[in-house]
Order: sequence, then C-alpha cells, then structure tokens
Amino acid sequence: MELGSYIGVLLFASPIFLLALAGYWKLFQKAGRKGWEALIPFYSDYVMLKISGRPAWWMIWLFLPLASTIVGAGILVDFIKSYGKFTAKDRAKAIILGFIYLPKWGFENKTAYLGPSASPGFRNEYPKSRAVSSVIAWGQAIFFAVFTALIIRTFFIEAYVIPTPSMERTLLVGDNIFVSKLNYGARVPMTPLSFPFANHTLPNTNLKSYWDGWELPYFRLPGFSSIKRGEVIVFNYPQDTMDNRPIDKKEFYIKRCAGIEGDTVSQVDEQVFINGKLLPAAPGEQQEYQYETATGVDVNPQLLTQLNITQLHGEGSLPLTMTKESADRLKRDTHVKFLNPIFFLKGVSDTASPVFPHMFPMHVLLTKTIPDYHWNVDNFGPIIIPKKGWTVKLDSMTFPLYERAIEVYEHNKLEVKGADIFINGKKTNSYTFKMDYYWVLGDNRHDSEDSRYWGFVPEDHISGKAVFIWMSWDSDAPLLKKIRWERILGGIK
Repeated sequence: MELGSYIGVLLFASPIFLLALAGYWKLFQKAGRKGWEALIPFYSDYVMLKISGRPAWWMIWLFLPLASTIVGAGILVDFIKSYGKFTAKDRAKAIILGFIYLPKWGFENKTAYLGPSASPGFRNEYPKSRAVSSVIAWGQAIFFAVFTALIIRTFFIEAYVIPTPSMERTLLVGDNIFVSKLNYGARVPMTPLSFPFANHTLPNTNLKSYWDGWELPYFRLPGFSSIKRGEVIVFNYPQDTMDNRPIDKKEFYIKRCAGIEGDTVSQVDEQVFINGKLLPAAPGEQQEYQYETATGVDVNPQLLTQLNITQLHGEGSLPLTMTKESADRLKRDTHVKFLNPIFFLKGVSDTASPVFPHMFPMHVLLTKTIPDYHWNVDNFGPIIIPKKGWTVKLDSMTFPLYERAIEVYEHNKLEVKGADIFINGKKTNSYTFKMDYYWVLGDNRHDSEDSRYWGFVPEDHISGKAVFIWMSWDSDAPLLKKIRWERILGGIK
C-alpha cells in the first residue's frame, strides 16, 4: 500500500484512537484498574464489564458482526454510568464524540468512579425503574452507535469482503478489506432514505433496502488525492441494470485502475499500454499458461505449493494460472519441457465472450452494418478514455464506443435517424463529456469481468480506494487453518 493511503487513513484514525485510549486509561485508573489494560483489544472490554458489574460472557457478542456494534455500545453506556454519566446527552457524547469526552472525563477531578452501574443498589433505584431506565439507555445506545457507524461508513472508511478470484493473487476470496472514502473524497449518498448497512436489498430477502422516491444529484467532498493508475478501487458496477437501481445501490466491484481520464489504452498480447507506454504489471497479476512435462514425470508438488499453483493436474492436460514470477521459477524446473502464456491472437474477435463495445440496433442504423473492431480480451484498442470537457467526433467507429456513456451515464436523449445522430433533439456529429471516466482491469486477467467487457467506469460510480486487509478467511480450509494470519493488516499494492 502506498504511503499516501496510510497517511489518508491515519490522519483520520490516529488522533481519534489515541485520544480515546488516553481517556480509557485514566477512567480505568479511577476504578482501581491498571491503565495499560485499556490498550489490549477485547481484554479492555472484559475490564469494562467488570467495572460496570456486567457478566463476562457478554464478550461472546463482540465476535458477532451486527451484535458487536449493539453490545459494544451497551457496554460503553454501562461503563460511563459507573462514573455518573446517566443522561442521553452523556451517551451521545461517549459514543459519537468519545475521543473528546472520554479523555475529558478521565482527566477532570469532578468525574469519579461511583461503583458498578449494574449492581442492585446503584443510585438507590427501585427494580422496576431500573429496568425501564436500562431499556431506554440501551435504545439510545443502539441509536447513537448506528448513527456513528453510518457516518464513519459513509464519509471515512468502509469494510468489504472479496467474493470472487478476479483480483488474485493481490486479493483472495475471503479477504476482508477497508476502503478509504477520504482519498478521493466521500461521495454524498444519492439515496439518503435507506436501511442502515444494507446495499440494495434487505438481508435474506428480495425487498429493496431503499426508497428511490427521493434521489440527490452526484456530489463528492474534497479528497486527499485523485485516482491514479495502478490503484485498487471499489466502484458500483456500471452495467448493473437490475430493477433500475440508483447508482449508489448497484453491486460493488473491485478492480485495479489501468487508465485514467484522457488516457489512450490498448492491450497487445495481454500486455497493457497507456499512451503508448507499457503499464508495469501489478505485483499479484496472474495469467494462464500452457505447459508440458517430461513423459511420466510431474512437477514437484512442494514447488507448486510454494508458488501458490494448484491448477496442475496431469501432464500438460490443463492450462494453469500463475504470476509471472512463479512462471519464471517453474520454467527452471528440469521436468518442465515448455511453459508459455496463453492469449487470444491479435485481430481475432472473441465470439464466445464478446468484448466491449457490444452492438445494439442503433449502431446498425448508423453504420448500416455492425462494425467489427477485431478485439478480444488480450488484444484490445486503442481507445480514448473520456475526460470532462473532452469533445469526441461521433462517426460509425466512435459512436458504439461512447454511446452508453452519452445516453446512460450522462443522461442524454440519444437518437439515430438514418445516418444522423440527435442528442436531446439536436442534430450533431460531436459530444463534449461532463464527467471523467476510468478503465479498470482485474489482476487475474482471464478470470475477471472488467472494462474489456463493459467499458468505462464513470466518476460518479467510484466509492473509494482499497487500502488494507484487516482479516482474511479461507472458507475451504480446515477449521484451524481458516484464518490466513499472514494476510492480516497487510497493505494492498
């Protein structure tokens, strides 16, 4: 991960985290505990339960995704009540602005530890009033916790899980990553009335999680940087047309940005060129290879494990996928007769999996015949990525490339009458773009649905930049090996 990405996240997280820790340290000491206990994850929650008089088994809830947010807020509410902070305003201060008020309460003399807030005689309340008070306190805690989590998720940082192998070996299926909204600037929600923490449908249902009767125009807050070539980005899938979903409710995709606005991109024998210069391969980029071994001899399985190659079965019968570094090492094995990359030949159209642009009736009306660019997933372009303010001349060869951007992404009425093009009722032979666009590719080139198949990513579809892996879970591994410990807190290059 680049230094700038770390800085962007740390500028937000570090001061808040350190101030909150300082507050916990002093409050622990006021309760007769050691201040350093506040520094140990999960153990500090156990200490808070002891301080407030709650049972230790509550710790179980902290390991469950949704329950952890709710119970964590409840533990904090019980904790601050032990120091005389009983009001709804106090709960809001602790949950939403804890990095300010926890150190304030910790360092001021007037805030003292009063005893376990869950004990029967605390504040001399009757059991019935205590039960009602507890329900109200927990309800407020849940509200403030959800509100705070939504603010963080929308404007600062959000968690995603990698569902497919399209980015291997950079990102593996089961990697849990954090995506920074700060780097490119947070996108203000376009559908503000939606169910918290759900994307487009409610969990385990087909019911919409949002109301699209009120949609806001695209607006992005200032960020630390612009999108750069080679960065791994998360975006809403532009071709998601199911139920006519709003932009910010479309499926999320993660890919590597190969080209930015104004670039000319092309692929020659699977190698990517930007503005005529070879784009360096991503660290984990994979491609398919055909191989053959000596008769009756197979490659050392220990070597395959070491190189993360699991596709080899039999003697040259199946292609295998690996990084260039792994291929260079495997070529040196004495049992390997040859090992060559597999790619579509230049000038040969891929009819089985047609690449961008897909042909529509309007193209036929304009060109009389369907133009064939003779492109495939390995030999593609050149094509110019639209840039805000760039004017393209529309003719039989450029119209199919930019038709969707003009009509769908930039919301124009596009018509073809004979050999003439009409945009919003006016005859024209050019168009000036209103947004920047990007070209994205998966690192696992032959197992990735990316811009080669569906074209450009508009700027209003960009969610954020992938910055690091906070957890990695291998669902196919044995129980004791499911966590990929070596990937935890790893950067994304």
